[in-house]
Amino acid sequence: MSEHFDLCVIGSGSGLAVMPPEVTERWRTALIDPGTGPTQAFGGTCLNAGCIPSKMLSIPASSVAQVPDAERMNVSLTSQGIDFNALRKRTFNRTDAISDGGLEWQLSRENVQVFRDYAHFLDEHTLQVGDEIITADRFVIAAGSRPRQTDKPGFNERDLQPFIHTSESVMRLEEVPERLVILGGGTEAVEFAHIFSALGSTVTVINRSGTLLRKMDEDIAKAVTDALSERVAVRLNQSYQSVDAAPEGGVVVTAKDSSGIEYTYQADIVLSVIGRVPNADVLDVEKAGVELDDSGLIVTDELQRTSADHIWAIGDICNTHMLKHLANVQARVVLADIKAKLAGDELKVEDRPGPRNQDVVPMGIYITPEVGSIGLTEQEAKEIGPYAVFTQKFSDTAWGWAMNDGGHFAKILAKPDGTLLGAHIVGPQATSLLQPIISAMVAGLSAREAADRQFWPHPAPVEVVENALLGVAEEAEKLNV
Repeated sequence: MSEHFDLCVIGSGSGLAVMPPEVTERWRTALIDPGTGPTQAFGGTCLNAGCIPSKMLSIPASSVAQVPDAERMNVSLTSQGIDFNALRKRTFNRTDAISDGGLEWQLSRENVQVFRDYAHFLDEHTLQVGDEIITADRFVIAAGSRPRQTDKPGFNERDLQPFIHTSESVMRLEEVPERLVILGGGTEAVEFAHIFSALGSTVTVINRSGTLLRKMDEDIAKAVTDALSERVAVRLNQSYQSVDAAPEGGVVVTAKDSSGIEYTYQADIVLSVIGRVPNADVLDVEKAGVELDDSGLIVTDELQRTSADHIWAIGDICNTHMLKHLANVQARVVLADIKAKLAGDELKVEDRPGPRNQDVVPMGIYITPEVGSIGLTEQEAKEIGPYAVFTQKFSDTAWGWAMNDGGHFAKILAKPDGTLLGAHIVGPQATSLLQPIISAMVAGLSAREAADRQFWPHPAPVEVVENALLGVAEEAEKLNV
């Protein structure tokens, strides 16, 4: 006989936020999570194989990458390198302790039952969880995404698996590979290239398009491609074809360019970061009446409700922006909706927590140079009509003079009426410098209002944002003449 629950939460990342004591005291709750990565860790991707451990590795890598930059400020520095064993131990001692502690707490809770196995829907209210069958009145699907796999020759051969990694396993390597080949050109590719080059690996990035970060603003993409090319071998306009065992040890990756010319790359480790796939398919959510879009994402409304009125979805499984801070906001929305139902009420869209517009989501890339971005790229702005754009160089600000900066900038786009469309920053502290623009966009301030209605410390790095806002405001006003 199947067990029945009032609420079933699938996923132990941001999904945990929808089941605080005030909910589980009223609703008997099932929590399903098979674990993440090679250790099947509890707590979701961000904690165990994503943003947290990668930043614990990328910050030391940035320290190494900044050594040559010091020469611009008349400082001579040397680096003795990174103690990888100590860094790896510090990183996973931290995250594993949080993971283990979180699981232990959930197992100890009254009215909560934890299932550590894979699940899939059988019908609207029934799940197969490992060998067990459970039913529930309501579900929150927060099962995230997984690394995209390739079916190119060699990548699925059993004997080659020790040499082939994804983002879920590469940070758990016990030794720094001498030669690392990275497949892909997105955020994960550039962050891991940054990390492993600083650790001492000879890194080659193979990317099928003509630039890294091709979905970002073209000026940002070019700046990052140029900067990273100084530290790693970036091979653009090449598509990987196969991987084979190398006679001398390791593997050899074969790639081909648009002219059909083949190239081979020797590697001790191959890192495949060619995108991520939402996990809706492995859950068979359509059997529960949950609609998917053409890319396999769960379709939700503004309250994270799916096409099945008893099921919510949050996080990577329903977002093109696969970002933890977006998932966290969506979890707050679902919790507010659940609390309203417990109180016999209905949550209105205008009363939901978080920003009103959740389609404009900031993101950061934690490399040298750091990147912060929100909103439309210039390529996208060109498609919607007239727009203003202004680029402020760090080197034209007082703080930039102190840094003797070269090549970093803040770029802002706006409508002719000054409405902010997007902002893209590349340089030191880019993600922190982006925050005043995020606040302005969320508050609906124009570029002129955002610049004029607050103090900007002088001289400080954030003056680059003030000047960029003033610059784009002036360009927008010219469009109205």
